[in-house]
Amino acid sequence: MKARDAVAVSALRSALGAIENAAAVDAVARPGPGEESQIARAVVGLMAAEVDRRTLSDAEVSDVIRTEVAERLDAARDFDLHGNAERAVRLRAEAGVLSRYLTDGDQPVL
Repeated sequence: MKARDAVAVSALRSALGAIENAAAVDAVARPGPGEESQIARAVVGLMAAEVDRRTLSDAEVSDVIRTEVAERLDAARDFDLHGNAERAVRLRAEAGVLSRYLTDGDQPVL
């Protein structure tokens, strides 16, 4: 990271965002027509509506990373098919960076 490796920084930032999104709690269902409005039951006060995020297990984090790797490899294939080899190379490099964070049994074939 100190060398300002743009590919690694991009891949890791994206993966961290995906992990954060996976830890988010599900939104509360909205009321249907004729039901009471959420505004009437709104909570009041600073931080009153905050909800703790889920804690992901190591397996769930690995699943998120594995999904990120698979998405990059799929996109790289698409870019190759459409003649954008430069972008495909970058996506494969990002997939390689993320693959280093998976256990040996989880690594996809690059």
